[in-house]
Amino acid sequence: MEGWQRAFVLHGRPYSETSLLLDLFTEGHGRVRLLAKGARSKRSSLKGALQPFTPLLVRWGGKGEVKTLRNAEPVSLGLPLTGISLYSGLYVNELVSRVLEQETNYSSLFFDYLNCLQNLAATVGSPEHTLREFELALLGNLGYGIDFLHCAGSGEPVSDEMTYRYREEKGFIASLLVDQLSFTGRDLKALAERRFPDPLTLRAAKRFTRMALKPYLGGKPLKSRELFRQFVGKRPVKPASA
Repeated sequence: MEGWQRAFVLHGRPYSETSLLLDLFTEGHGRVRLLAKGARSKRSSLKGALQPFTPLLVRWGGKGEVKTLRNAEPVSLGLPLTGISLYSGLYVNELVSRVLEQETNYSSLFFDYLNCLQNLAATVGSPEHTLREFELALLGNLGYGIDFLHCAGSGEPVSDEMTYRYREEKGFIASLLVDQLSFTGRDLKALAERRFPDPLTLRAAKRFTRMALKPYLGGKPLKSRELFRQFVGKRPVKPASA
């Protein structure tokens, strides 16, 4: 490959005594797998730079599924993700690693990813809005086109108070049933706009993205969700306010 690419490390693991095997998300080539030879050696200039959430410029070469990293330079310090934001970032990285095909251009999603990390770094409270927005952007880039604003059965615009049941690969159909596959028209309008003004629409967005992502993830659970549950379980309980 000629030229530099903007990139982030999604995941890295030791390979041999001194090297690293990396999954990167790059601007022009999507997800790529690279071997960083000698990156773990004491003399390596890359030591400490090839970490998740650090903006990089990279070059690589070679053929086959695993390429060889030629150069890598950090563009800036790593984005300051801590606590819930850190676990949210790990979840986003795992989603990208699991869902995107290797070496397929997702340049617009790369900037959605960058924006997601920046928002997580700046978030003081809940990261839920940021995560739902990225999940919907991811689904859109995967070609998951769905009309939130019209009933798939009749073609009529959705009504705020009407209940709609989600059917995979078809869309939302008006229904009297209320269950985990059903949403109000108000929920669907919020999904279409990627804006969630209250807890109800935010919870509905989470239900929908989990449904829609499930076929891409298969039956294998996400490690980041388990790590997050462990983190939440270890947090001290705040005393009740007076």
